Amino acid sequence: MTSSRKSWLLITLTLLTIVTIFLFPPIAQPLSFHHFADTRPLWDIPNFANVFSNLPFLLFGGYGLALVGRSRAPFAIRITYILLFTGVVLTGLGSAYYHWNPNNDTLVWDRIPMTIVFMSLLAATVAELVSRRSGIRLLFPLVATGILSVLWWHYTETLGKGDLRLYYWVQFYPMLAIPLLLWLFYRPTVRTIFPSLIWIMVWYIIAKIFEQLDYPIYRAVISGHTLKHLAATVSTLCFIFLFRAQYFTDGADAIPAATPR
Repeated sequence: MTSSRKSWLLITLTLLTIVTIFLFPPIAQPLSFHHFADTRPLWDIPNFANVFSNLPFLLFGGYGLALVGRSRAPFAIRITYILLFTGVVLTGLGSAYYHWNPNNDTLVWDRIPMTIVFMSLLAATVAELVSRRSGIRLLFPLVATGILSVLWWHYTETLGKGDLRLYYWVQFYPMLAIPLLLWLFYRPTVRTIFPSLIWIMVWYIIAKIFEQLDYPIYRAVISGHTLKHLAATVSTLCFIFLFRAQYFTDGADAIPAATPR
């Protein structure tokens, strides 16, 4: 398949998913979303488990930023991963802030950083598999779309007509696009990052399952939402594995797999 056909296939998928999500009526945020299984306080911290379980995001995100700072990866790649790991750090802060006092207003600060992570990951995947130029061109429009999706949702909630459709697209579209990118643009030179991308998606799916089973898991062991945070941090740890596999080899910078076109 030629590069132009591959590109058109990706464009078609993107347009199809956008049209499909907007065929549904607006989706409001149920207030029950803020009712978590484990609300126990500790050391005067409300909802302690769901607040404290965000600490690994700060650790992994900070380490990722330090790793990018030590690398001699191409400028476009460094910018992309700086945004990605900054999003991880902000996710830890925003999620802890939200879980301290769960409501729609604090949820904004939980969701905005997550959209930075989702969209930066997609741009990084394009940069690694397609070209650095394409990745950096998409990075800021994608991140802006992610942030806008949260602001739009919150604005519509204030009008009493909540609309999560764009946010849902931002959250789930990368999970469709990344496997397609791996299939269309796979080549031997990217096999070092292939496992990390797969595990990123696997652990994200596990995190979503834990999220849906918050109460049943809590009755059996520990809060499902707390486990969701931990599973999501394992997914973000895979970002570090991806970057190290691509740009560090035995302590030295590796040759980037993507071409600079």
